[in-house]
Amino acid sequence: MGNFGSCVDNINIPPCFWFVGGEKRNAIASMVAGTLFFMGWWFIIDAQSVYPENMSHAYHVCGVFGTLSLFMINAVSNAQMRGDAYNGGFCGPRGARLWLFLGFVMGFGSVIASCWILFANYVSNPAKMPSHWPGFALFFQNVFIFMGSLIYKFGRVEDQF
Repeated sequence: MGNFGSCVDNINIPPCFWFVGGEKRNAIASMVAGTLFFMGWWFIIDAQSVYPENMSHAYHVCGVFGTLSLFMINAVSNAQMRGDAYNGGFCGPRGARLWLFLGFVMGFGSVIASCWILFANYVSNPAKMPSHWPGFALFFQNVFIFMGSLIYKFGRVEDQF
């Protein structure tokens, strides 16, 4: 059993260059996040154009809050969270942490609200809403925007900024 441990120590696994390698990581994370954001809005635009009578205009508030959440989450850098980037300011690192927390709350809230609209208005009322696609489009919109926000926040390396 002792020889197996030393044998495994000699195995070298090459790093994944497209994800670890500096600029490429930032570019790929940005492209994936942008694609998810685009797809989310594309779904809701498609549903609104195909089924305009089945979608209330108030449902679009979820997507707007999800988009605001994306901007709020990505407006705060890790240096601001640690307090390295602030020389003063109004709130300092606590304000940056509160801003990030509110951004996450808005993102989760938009996903939860779209899920609620999907099940309350589209899935549970098949006679009222003949097609479920607008509800699913609203849900996918908010999930994709939130996933894009997370990928853009945590998929990039801030050392190059």
